[in-house]
Amino acid sequence: MVSERPILAVESVGKEFFGNKVLSDVSFTLGRGEILGLVGENGAGKSTLMNILFGMPLIASTGGYEGHVMYDGQEARFQSPFDAIDAGIGMVHQEFSLLPGFTVTENIMLNRESTKYNPLVEIFGDRMRTLDRQAMRRRADAAIDAIGFAIDPETLASEMPVGHKQFTEIAREVDRKNTKLLILDEPTAVLAESEAETLIRALRNLSARGISMIFISHRLQEVIDLCDKIVVLRDGRVAQEARASETDVFKIASAMVGRSVGAGATRVRDAAATETVLDVENLWVDMPGETVRNVTFSVKKGEIFGIGGLAGQGKLGIANGIMGLFTAGGNVRVRGERLRLNDPAVSLSRDMAFVSEDRRGVGLLLDESIDWNIAFTAMQVRDKFVRRALGGLVKWRDDEAMRDAAMEYIKLLEIKCTSHKQRAVELSGGNQQKVCLAKAFVVNPTLLFVSEPTRGIDIGAKRLVLDILKKVNEEQGTTIVVTSSELEELRSICDRIAIVDNGVISGVRPASAPAEEFGLLMTGAAEGSEI
Repeated sequence: MVSERPILAVESVGKEFFGNKVLSDVSFTLGRGEILGLVGENGAGKSTLMNILFGMPLIASTGGYEGHVMYDGQEARFQSPFDAIDAGIGMVHQEFSLLPGFTVTENIMLNRESTKYNPLVEIFGDRMRTLDRQAMRRRADAAIDAIGFAIDPETLASEMPVGHKQFTEIAREVDRKNTKLLILDEPTAVLAESEAETLIRALRNLSARGISMIFISHRLQEVIDLCDKIVVLRDGRVAQEARASETDVFKIASAMVGRSVGAGATRVRDAAATETVLDVENLWVDMPGETVRNVTFSVKKGEIFGIGGLAGQGKLGIANGIMGLFTAGGNVRVRGERLRLNDPAVSLSRDMAFVSEDRRGVGLLLDESIDWNIAFTAMQVRDKFVRRALGGLVKWRDDEAMRDAAMEYIKLLEIKCTSHKQRAVELSGGNQQKVCLAKAFVVNPTLLFVSEPTRGIDIGAKRLVLDILKKVNEEQGTTIVVTSSELEELRSICDRIAIVDNGVISGVRPASAPAEEFGLLMTGAAEGSEI
């Protein structure tokens, strides 16, 4: 039951960055034990609003904000996240903040470790107290049980699949005893459908215990199913506020983008070409959390080939292994010639490109400008964006060509930025993803691997990205291998889809096959014939 006095009241909040107004007159309330869904396109202002609520230093260092935030009956202007945490606000960020070398238990308990007395405390004080690992394990088990997802508390974060990392982040916030408000930024973006359902059940249980939540997601049906009410941001303003029971996916999507949004056309053409561009035999990849054991498949010229499956089953490891980012073995042939594995430079030299699922760790030079990020790989591999003199003895960077290319892709992909010189680290997650795609497109590869192309991207931008992939495939003849956790996304863009289960391909089906068939392949309950 939601009480009358709200735990949070946002009143006429506005924020400006360097003359760019990103929030204007934003107001809403959140009751105790209530779940509020916050949705909007990338760049709509969601992240900025959450940074304000969580006291991120970026807000204070850029002049603060307009309006008022009332929390638990008092005005709150947190100067740091520590102030917000002390007040009972927890936040699970879209990008993970786990320590790779720490176990699940250690990450959950970080900075709140249980300690025990020993005689040295009498002499040197509390700093000599030692870790009570049994108590820490009990607390970690309780937090994990609260979210209802089986995670080994002694597993290192570096060895977990992304879905397990997400549940660990949430368990860490659950362990905080004073948590009154939990902010979740795209918590299901890296989860398979079954994992997302588990998380939603856990969030409902937390809500029943009186914990209020702000749930940010681009999966609109998920927002409707979970949340009590929904606030839609568009261009920094509240475009819609409604009870979840009084709206639907299409109303929300239209409010987000300011236009009617359809479901998008399903890809219906079959790959007519018989030439095999990629032939993979007995591939194994040693990627923590995404181990590939023995994978065999082929991709035809001009095809869009999908790879799907549940989280942690190995689907992400395939492209990472072929492109040389993780130790791999087996036989991979590209256009009939064997590819030497375990060397990214060799893969790039063979007219291949890769858009990684890890856009911050692998995909971007975060402190460099957009134009430099887009041009860098093409400059290194294709010798593009380079001017020459004296027969090529003297070379220098072609800044004008870099600018022109950046402006072309900013327009094509609708990248929201202040200019082509804005640093990648300053962009929203969805716009960073678009820069990664632009970086791959400018290389003009004949074979393109794309992993989780729409992770963290809103519904309008998601359709745009998928349409661009189809356009590149159809107009430039690029063969594309797409790995995604969203089956319907793969069915809308691909010719065929391979499902990975327990490190092997359980089956390949045309994208037009019934969704139930793919579901059976994910659980290992269907025959793994290849079509």
